[in-house]
Formats: sequence, C-alpha cells, structure tokens
Amino acid sequence: MQHKNRAFQGVFEVRCLHIPVNDRTPYEGLLQIMEESVKYEHNLSPNRPIYIIGDSFGGCLALSLASRNPEIDLVLILVNPATSFAKTPLQAILPLLEMVPSNLPVTLPHLLRYLIGDPLKMAMVSIQNNTSPQDTLESFSDSLSSMLPLLSEFGHIVRMDTLVWKLKLLMSGVDYTNSRLNAVQAEILLLASGNDNLPPSGEADRLFKALKSCKVRYFRTSSDRLLMESSFNLLTVIKGASMYRQGKQRDTITDFLPPTISEFKRTFGEDFKLLHHLLSPVMLSTLRNGKIVRGLAGVPDKGPVLLVGYHQLLAMEITSMAEEFLREKKAVLRTLAHPVFFVGNYEILRQELSFFDVVPLYGGVQVSPINTYRLFERDEFVLLYPGGIREALHRKDEDYQLFWPDQPEFVRMAAQFGVTVIPFGCVGEDDMLEIVLDYNELKNIPYIRETIESFNQDCPGVRSTVKGEEGNQVLHLPAVLPKLPGRLYYLFGKPIEMKGMDGVQRDRESANQLYLDIKSEVENIMSYLKRKREQDPYRSITARTFYQATWGVTAQIPTFEP
Repeated sequence: MQHKNRAFQGVFEVRCLHIPVNDRTPYEGLLQIMEESVKYEHNLSPNRPIYIIGDSFGGCLALSLASRNPEIDLVLILVNPATSFAKTPLQAILPLLEMVPSNLPVTLPHLLRYLIGDPLKMAMVSIQNNTSPQDTLESFSDSLSSMLPLLSEFGHIVRMDTLVWKLKLLMSGVDYTNSRLNAVQAEILLLASGNDNLPPSGEADRLFKALKSCKVRYFRTSSDRLLMESSFNLLTVIKGASMYRQGKQRDTITDFLPPTISEFKRTFGEDFKLLHHLLSPVMLSTLRNGKIVRGLAGVPDKGPVLLVGYHQLLAMEITSMAEEFLREKKAVLRTLAHPVFFVGNYEILRQELSFFDVVPLYGGVQVSPINTYRLFERDEFVLLYPGGIREALHRKDEDYQLFWPDQPEFVRMAAQFGVTVIPFGCVGEDDMLEIVLDYNELKNIPYIRETIESFNQDCPGVRSTVKGEEGNQVLHLPAVLPKLPGRLYYLFGKPIEMKGMDGVQRDRESANQLYLDIKSEVENIMSYLKRKREQDPYRSITARTFYQATWGVTAQIPTFEP
C-alpha cells in the first residue's frame, strides 16, 4: 500500500513488479525481467540511484539483482526478506504438500495468511488515523466484511499446485541469494519486524553481518506484513535513516525533504506528546524594541537566521524548539549536529527508530564550516551549539556552564551573508534530571571505559585541534535519574543584524569581540530565566496538571510575567 501514498509518489517514480497467480517463470527468468527494467532506467539516468523495495520473496529478488549488477547504483529497502526460508515450518512440510491433490483449493488459514497476510491488518490499511473511535470501528467493520468473501474466493483461485510451485520458486530464490551475498555492493536498509515467525528472529542479525553496507531498523510490535500496516510510513523511515539521495552521494543540504504534515502530527502528536507534556515548554522572544513576549514574534519570519545558544543535558530542548518553529514560523530548524547522527558506528543490531532518526528527519546537518556556508546561502534557519556535546553531556555541577571554543568563525561567516543572529538560552534541565554517574566516574569503571573508548575510536570527532575542556567531546551516556518534572524555559534574545557589518568580516578582533558579546548575552539570558522561573506558579507538574484538569488539556498554561 506504500506506493499509493501521495508523498511517496511525489518523491519517487514508482514501478511495480506483478507476478500473476498462474505464472510459472523460474527464478532466474524473473531476475532477467527485473534486470532489463533496471538497466533501462539506469541508462536513462545513469547518475541517479535506483531504489528497489523487496518484501519477503521480493527481498531475495532485490539482493540477487544487486549481486549481478554491482556497477549500477542501487539502494535496497528489504522488508523481512525471506532469506531464511529453510528454517521455517513451510520448508519442512513442502514434501507433504506435494502429495496433496494439485486441484485442491488452499483454504487452511495458516497457508492463506502466509500468502496474503493478516486479514485484520489488511482491513486497517484504509482507515484514516484522525477519525473518531466510532468511525474507526465502523470503517474497520465494513472493510473486514467486504474482505471475507474475497478471502473465500482467493482460496479457490490459488490451488495446491500453485502453492507448491510458489514454495519451490522461493526455495530456489533463497539458495541463489544466499550464495551471492558477498557480491552485493548496494546500499541497504533492512526493516525487520518481530511479532511473527517469518523470518526467524536471528535473520536480521545475520544479514547485517553478511552485507557490506547495511542499516537495520527493527519494529518489535509489528507483524511480518509491515508494508500493510496503517501506521507504517516507508518514506519516513527512509528519510530518518538518511537513505534518501538523488545523486551518487548523499547531500544533507540538497537531498533534505521537509517533514510532511502527517510526519509532524505523528512525531509531536504521538511520539513526543508525553515528553512535551512533561517539559511544558515556555517560549519567550525579544522584540527589536527590547520587549520580551511569549511566543516567537521576536524571531524573523525569513532567513537566513542563526540561533546560537546553550545545549542542555541530553539535548532535551531540541524537540520542543523544532516543533514550535514549525508550528509558529513554518520553518525547519537546520541543526548543526555531531557526525555520530550521520556516519560512524552507532548502527547497532536491531536498532529501533530513535532520536538518531529524528535529527536527520527534521533537518539535522553534520556540523562543518562548508555546511554552515551552504545553509546561509539558502536562507535557512540554522541552529548552532558552540559548546557541542561537551555541554549536552556535561559533568556534575556544570549546569548552565558554556564550553565555547575560541573560534569566532561563525560570526564572520554570518556577517558575510548578512545573517540575523539570535542568542538564546534555555533552563530547566536541573528540574528534570539528576546526574548519578558522569564521564569522570564512568571512565573509571573497566567495562564501561572500554565500551566508551571502542565507540569513540571509529566515530568521526569534532574539535580535534581544540585544547582544554572545550575540545573534550567524548561521546558517552551519563547515568541519570528523573526528578519530579519542573518546566523548560526558553528566551530568544534581541536579534543582531549582521548585514552591513563589513568590519566584522574583515577584522578578526572585531569578530572576536562580537563573539564574546553573544556568549555573554546567552549567559545573561540563562541568569534571567533562572531568576524569573521562581515566579512561575506553574513550574511544578502538579500545578500544571490541576490547571489542565480545570481548563482542558489544550489550554495554554500561564507562566511568569516577563
């Protein structure tokens, strides 16, 4: 059903392979058909990648095709590929099925479910996510009722000889594919779901180790018919895994696809809804006359804009900022993020969709001078944390300390493009989490120390030339304990217009002074917020809960007077 998604059709030119029920083309014959089509498309656009989505048996075809055509730029999206068919019960009972009369209809529920999937899941596909419970139940009932007669007819259309042929075809495809895995050069995204027995649970791990360039996303609560699930969006997964590209190499600037309305609703209306409720963020901004107001009225409506501020513990402030800028400014924050989100060894086995996928999905870009330059050139809203992960993974008793290196280059670049710079601060981490073990303590625990060293060894770093604590950008995960949630407070300072500041661009001393002024402004903003939050009667989650119980969950919760 994914190919009928309008957003998917807007991104890809879709071609579908249809194998009729009574078709008896052998496996290599099917491969030849696909190969001719792929080579034709490749000749039309030799510099563009060709995406092949293979579900179950289709996954075998995709891998086999890639092994035979290493010179063609292929990106494979494999959904529960049937490469482990030899371990399934159907392989064992195949000799028994061959003894059954060939004209006998296939009516056994398990066999029908293997061929067409779960009827309940299929009935849910056409139901809209935003319908009321009553309408959802009615639509589901109508869909299932209309489907049941078709299932009965399907059992009479597919006879036992057809099933036996399909199973033998699958066996030959599995053998062919597994013997050629080492020849596959394509970029691969493997989607494995974990409720059912097909494929067995260890197959994703095996393929991850056997294939040269493979990412894995594991969907533990989904069935093996993942593409049929109404809540599953393939395009979102491709974007989140940084697998979408238009050329031979992925370009995080030009290949970025803005989040769709459905992705926005799913991310902030479902995935991060509880976190947003716990944080209850207060967004304040400063108008050009210096007045502080609630909301983002003080932030320009158009770029280029550079937001420069403090990185809270575990980057807890980012999701609320991304949501508010999309909601109020209709702007995507292009966060300059650590390389670990885009390259490196963080691809662990059976990784769930996570924050690693949300960052590129919502505009994250690997931090570098050239990427900053190109974003300014495109008039984007850019989010920069000069303190980087040294602030986001700070030690005990380092709350709200800035670890900015003595590198004012972003100031000079902002002057070159006439960027509007907005210093900002955010406080509240000390009301949410308490660090139990920081890096200084974790590195003294043998097993954990070795794990941290191994993880950082192959991961591209930043600021390797910066000395002192500002350059100490070791990736690790501090042990934290949650507190009774307080509240997150943001203040975006008075905009600094860089247009016409030619002296800053040419003179390093002037640039350095402005850099120190911006840093000082961020510190002043955080001091202001820490002082003013004491006046907020709704700083505690208890008070906010009582307020929403009285006025409704959608009511904006008041805060202190700026």
